Amino acid sequence: MKVLYLADTRFPIERANGVQTMATCRALATRGHEVTLVVRPDTSRPARDPFAFYGIDRPSSLTIRTIGGAPGPTARRVRFLIEAALAARAARSVVFTRDLGLAALLLALPGPTVRLVYESHGLADVVSAELPRLLGRPELAPSPAKLARLARREARVWRRAPAYVTITAHLADELRGRFGERPRVFVVPDGGPTPETTPPAAPAADGVVVGYAGHLYPWKGVDVLIEALAKLPAVRGLIIGGHPAEQDRRRVEARIDALGLGSRVELTGQLPPADVAGRLAAASILVLPNTSSAISERYTSPLKLFEYMALGRAIVASDLPAIREVLTHDVDALLVPPGDAAALAGAIETLAADPALAARLGAAALARAAAFTWEARAERLEAALEAAAA
Repeated sequence: MKVLYLADTRFPIERANGVQTMATCRALATRGHEVTLVVRPDTSRPARDPFAFYGIDRPSSLTIRTIGGAPGPTARRVRFLIEAALAARAARSVVFTRDLGLAALLLALPGPTVRLVYESHGLADVVSAELPRLLGRPELAPSPAKLARLARREARVWRRAPAYVTITAHLADELRGRFGERPRVFVVPDGGPTPETTPPAAPAADGVVVGYAGHLYPWKGVDVLIEALAKLPAVRGLIIGGHPAEQDRRRVEARIDALGLGSRVELTGQLPPADVAGRLAAASILVLPNTSSAISERYTSPLKLFEYMALGRAIVASDLPAIREVLTHDVDALLVPPGDAAALAGAIETLAADPALAARLGAAALARAAAFTWEARAERLEAALEAAAA
């Protein structure tokens, strides 16, 4: 099947959405689909090779095409929307996007309906209203008019898209509750590496190392992890992430210094995506400490979680509905109340004192990881692609 994947982002990009986009397209291509990924040009000079950047091979059936380059964010957005719409109308293929504005535009165009698969990562108005609070930036709160506009777009895409994908079952239920039932809804979580390709390195032998990889946004819970490590003087921390130009890294560094943890907590900064698993393999326990929010509770399918599982390490994660769609307490992880540093420290201490428990949970997570590879995700997406094609 021919698939046109439209993503209004510079490419490659250091964030998780770039990893997810590239890995999804590659997995579809390796399953025999002819995939064209349409993105904006890289802003780095010289431009980087996306395949080298993400550390993956170049399937012959995956093509990357750039459009929408223009000075200024508004001009870039408008140009991308116009060129993407023209490409979608001209394509003899299924169109796939996670861009709500683009999806709403494509479904509003006169003429034959675009054979569209829309992938939702959260209700746009809910996310837009919640992010300023989570970021501590109340001045960025959206206007009621903007929230109403986003809600109208959500309703249009929900009602008109030939096929609709959500990354969690809770998100699908929320959409049904707000907009009513519709056919051809597919729950497809994100993915991770195939366990057999995970670096075989063993955890560090000189004590317990607790690892985290990902963004340092406040709702990701890194601050909670640091507070927990302060309660565990015999445990070291490894935090992979943090762009040097972002205030989140400065906030985390300041908290590490304030608690006197600089000698036993390593903050690596941003690493190339292909290097993350190898660094995480040095940890004996991996944590997913998201705090409670609509995004974390209902709209998250974290790439780091599936990467953790493929490493076969014991996992401690926040006990949130979206996480429980993947993990089960005391079966393949320990789940703790979100935002509770004492509970997180207690779970880490339990695993450090009981290597047999840690090994059992890690082995169970590794066994379950096979159901959440990028290849498994591509296989699940095929049902949505076929529904849109029909």
